Amino acid sequence: MKAWICILASMLLLVAGAEAQFPDPNGGDLERGTMPSHWMTGGPKCMEMPDWQVHEYNPNFYILRQSGCTDTEMPFLYLFFGKEQGLLWDTGSRNGNLAPAFQKIVHNWLERNHRSSIPVIVTHSHSHDDHTFGDAALQALQDPAIPIIFIPAKIPDTQAFFNIHVWPSSIGAVDLGDRVLNIIPIPGHDVVSIALYDQRTGVLLTGDSLYPGRLYVRDLSEFQASTERLIAFIQGKPIAHVLGNHIEQTSTPFLDYSIGSIYHPDEHVLDLTYGTLLELESALKSMNGEPRRMAMRDFTIWPLSPTESGLGAEMEEIYKRTQDKQLRDKWEQPK
Repeated sequence: MKAWICILASMLLLVAGAEAQFPDPNGGDLERGTMPSHWMTGGPKCMEMPDWQVHEYNPNFYILRQSGCTDTEMPFLYLFFGKEQGLLWDTGSRNGNLAPAFQKIVHNWLERNHRSSIPVIVTHSHSHDDHTFGDAALQALQDPAIPIIFIPAKIPDTQAFFNIHVWPSSIGAVDLGDRVLNIIPIPGHDVVSIALYDQRTGVLLTGDSLYPGRLYVRDLSEFQASTERLIAFIQGKPIAHVLGNHIEQTSTPFLDYSIGSIYHPDEHVLDLTYGTLLELESALKSMNGEPRRMAMRDFTIWPLSPTESGLGAEMEEIYKRTQDKQLRDKWEQPK
């Protein structure tokens, strides 16, 4: 009987996925874009590395990646432009010096579009400091061409700005001007975690809740409920890419980099798929409410104690050992 239930569930998911397709293989009315062939990480020679790699997915959507030579977290940031406003997703980690790179992108966009100014909303995938470190610099930015609308990474502020009526069960949105971004609360990794769906490109941003690497889970029941809420929201919608905040996985299935690594040769691609999200949901359900580590092909579910801070003594020791070696070698990493 259980086998038949699983088969029926899979068929229903396939039907739901079919609703998100187009009648012809031309992408319908989605704005097309391209992902880079590779991302810079932390070398092999840090002297040659810019603080930020900027990739133009298309003329109104940009992906930024912080160099591992500045911080091991190497987070990804996302910058959207509509007709009336822009939106920046996260502000980077330690030593990122985001403001100059951010200003350059916006000023180039303004020049390209024959504009003199555009306000930019600065919001966050969640509240951890590897995604909020650049907050103060952007709040202090005195640039008349880029008025900043800053949203603190707190539930009341996030809920109010995006009109999320009931946290975390309601869906919010913001219209940048002919560009609607949906905001889906997904607590579990952090209390204020959110996902973002761009109706223009079909890109889904999942923050630290799904990416190629270690998915740190503070609250398993919240994390599972959030994953199910996200899947329910995107059913019937086209998904071009599922993009998270980090890459910690190698291109070899089931193999990640040691925590603390600043250099990622042979790195996993950033973009995941709707199927990866379904795989995450299935893995979480299989735990039956009992948290445990579970390594999948492209990610690992990594439960943490909800009462203790940090990643534990073992992980802290691995982090220190890896950092000691790679920072010593950062001017010329071994190949």
